[in-house]
Amino acid sequence: MSQVPMDTITIFCESDEFCKEFEPRWEQHLLESSLKRRRRQGALYLSEVITIMVGFHVSGYRTFKHYYLNDVLRYQRGYFPGLVSYHRVVELALR
Repeated sequence: MSQVPMDTITIFCESDEFCKEFEPRWEQHLLESSLKRRRRQGALYLSEVITIMVGFHVSGYRTFKHYYLNDVLRYQRGYFPGLVSYHRVVELALR
């Protein structure tokens, strides 16, 4: 199994706490600025995408693609039951 420098569960808990505060405020901002657009819930929550991105930055991998394909999809699937393809997670991260 891959050795993760920072505990994935700890990163997720911190990300989830951030998202609980951030998302309602962001939604309110979008409503007030009339930028509201339709949002369907993807297979990954924002806090999961953030966890994967932070995990990449502390992993030592040089590219996100190698990190996602060689570490997340292989060894961290249990943490993220709704994992999506590499291309889809990039779309979610850029959203």
